[in-house]
Amino acid sequence: MTAQNIYTFREDVLHQKAQPVDTFDAGLKTLVDDMIETMRVAPGVGLAAPQIGVPKRVIVVEFGDEYDETIPERLFVLVNPEIIQQSDDQIVGIEGCLSVPGLVGEVARAQAVTVRGQDQRGKKVTIRAQGWLARIFQHEIDHVNGVLYTDRTDRIWQPKDEDMDTI
Repeated sequence: MTAQNIYTFREDVLHQKAQPVDTFDAGLKTLVDDMIETMRVAPGVGLAAPQIGVPKRVIVVEFGDEYDETIPERLFVLVNPEIIQQSDDQIVGIEGCLSVPGLVGEVARAQAVTVRGQDQRGKKVTIRAQGWLARIFQHEIDHVNGVLYTDRTDRIWQPKDEDMDTI
């Protein structure tokens, strides 16, 4: 595993829809391993392949329980992810992004989502998520669709220390 450079919002790859993955081979495994390492080193809770300059529909997410820190984090790897269902309930929350360093913004997201995709071996996967985990999946799936959180907010700012607890 090798940590990769994270592309910033100025790079074209972050504003284009990523290509589907149709080959589940050693190259995909290497990409996923590098993404996990990059996310952890950054540190972050999610990463999409376009953020390391690879225009493929691959995301990784690592998150525990937002209410109970004693529950260990779980790692999700999704290839060709898509949101197939989302709640009507929207929650506004503060988001940051590894590709938009030093800034945050308020973004309205669905409280709950159902996400479908494949694991890194090609097996179909369906995940139901709510709260912050749902927000993370929506944020990362936006990345593979060429959308940044900055496209979904009217207000972006440099966070103060008290803001950092909510990101």
